[in-house]
Amino acid sequence: MFAVLSDALALILPVDCAGCGAPDSVLCETCTDLLAAPRPLRHVLASGLVVHAAFDFADRPARALRTLKEEGRTSLVRPFAAALATAARAGFPDAGTLFVPMPTSAAAFRRRGHRVVEAILDRSGLPALAVLRRIRSTRDQRELGRAERTRNVAGSLLARRRLDGRRVVVVDDVVTTGASVSEAARALREAGAEVMGVACVAHTRRSGLIRDTDLNPG
Repeated sequence: MFAVLSDALALILPVDCAGCGAPDSVLCETCTDLLAAPRPLRHVLASGLVVHAAFDFADRPARALRTLKEEGRTSLVRPFAAALATAARAGFPDAGTLFVPMPTSAAAFRRRGHRVVEAILDRSGLPALAVLRRIRSTRDQRELGRAERTRNVAGSLLARRRLDGRRVVVVDDVVTTGASVSEAARALREAGAEVMGVACVAHTRRSGLIRDTDLNPG
């Protein structure tokens, strides 16, 4: 159904496939099928946080996610939301766990005009709790190295209320070095929450930053 709607939209406003660049489709059949069949991966960050990702941030999933974030093709929220739900439920099946989105920075919202992580989580069907807020501005993480990223975000987040005894999972779209989600975990723990880990749409495999274990080997 999603591919049919994408093709209909392409007739009105011609676009290329967000995943592979094929003409006249928001998301071609091959890319639609690919995003509909994530192979969840479990990784452990250097900070000790366990990350469950739907995809590697590479190839078609990466191109489609960049298109959603930077070009505002919000029709892509639906397949990414379903993929996030698959990874999150595989990694964190316990009932009662709440999923906390990374808050969108003011600069990112001004640049994009929409809140990517919050939108994906809202459509995922996962029980969400938008409790984190930014208490100071930070630089764009894309410009920074690993150590700089950690310093940049340190102390930048705060939970709006106490979460004593609540089990929570941090949610982000892409995890790279893990600096941002580790800061989120710190803020949530300070509010009394038990942080179970991180769920994300995609992650990078930068050498030396994470130890990885494929949940679906072979």
